[in-house]
Amino acid sequence: MGAAPQGARASAAGLTVWLTGLPSAGKSTIADGVAARLRAEGRRVEVLDGDEVRTNLTRDLGFSRSDREENVRRIGFVASLLARHGVITLVPVIAPYASSRHQVRSGHTDLGLDFVETYVATPVSVCSSRDVKGLYALQRDGGLSGLTGVDDPYEAPAEPDLVVQAHIQTPEESIDTVHAFVLTRIPR
Repeated sequence: MGAAPQGARASAAGLTVWLTGLPSAGKSTIADGVAARLRAEGRRVEVLDGDEVRTNLTRDLGFSRSDREENVRRIGFVASLLARHGVITLVPVIAPYASSRHQVRSGHTDLGLDFVETYVATPVSVCSSRDVKGLYALQRDGGLSGLTGVDDPYEAPAEPDLVVQAHIQTPEESIDTVHAFVLTRIPR
């Protein structure tokens, strides 16, 4: 990614908030809610939603381990570019592998950028009952294999910066939790 420009950390108020968790955990709902609040406060914000990125930036990638790692690497690179320019970047993506998330964090750290790993810790049973995109039903019916957390691994963060229990909080409470934490990481 290259070296950080002299004084980049001190002058930029950007950071990356990486929301990881299973499909239908609530990542995008939380990110969109936090982004709306931050925009209302006059902050520069972008959301790099995993589904939108897959459609517009990483369409060439499949769902093998190496493709998922490359997807995370590309998203992490874009997030670091935005953060370097003072943008609060919310990244709701599954990012199933700890090593990939660590690589993105390291890239941010090497550039002097703040990176917040937020684990949306919704159990698979709750995600399956929500099934926002119908993936769990499709997997149960044999129409999908490699569903993260079901028949493909998800490595939960060992030491996330923030844990959101979206299955025992309302969406608004989860948004409150992340928003409050983000405010502790940016200058007033």
